[in-house]
Amino acid sequence: MEDSSFLNKLMLDLRSTCKYYTGYPKDLGPSKVIHFTSEREFVQLLHQGHPVVVAFTIKCNLTKPLDKVLEEAAAEFDPHVKFLRVECPKYPGFCITRQKTEYPFIEMFHSPEQATNQGKAVDPNITKYSVRVLPFNNDHSPYGFREFFKHYGIRTSDQTE
Repeated sequence: MEDSSFLNKLMLDLRSTCKYYTGYPKDLGPSKVIHFTSEREFVQLLHQGHPVVVAFTIKCNLTKPLDKVLEEAAAEFDPHVKFLRVECPKYPGFCITRQKTEYPFIEMFHSPEQATNQGKAVDPNITKYSVRVLPFNNDHSPYGFREFFKHYGIRTSDQTE
């Protein structure tokens, strides 16, 4: 009996300390994935200064694995990178502007800057911005996001290298 108790303690310790142990579901806590509600909220999120990874999806069984990956990645990279999920049937205008026909797809938005050419302004209170958009073509996993961020030099932690 004592061996069984020891093994249970060992497994509990392994699950709590090993970052990449995938034998059991991870306890990620409350969701850190933000659900899209409006373009205004999206712009406010961009102006916080963090890169925003946006998953353009359709709610179906095929996107459930992607939802789990987004939850894991959001838990790992928060607060340095924000993750946003857009359900395209609910917000078709926002999704159509991306000019993609296959779902789901992921893009990263970052570095909003005031546009140098404001063009013809209809309203003087409106300011135009330009934002870098990078398509995400890596593996849909936290590791894929980590490599993507490393490739583009996106800071994902407080550590300086």
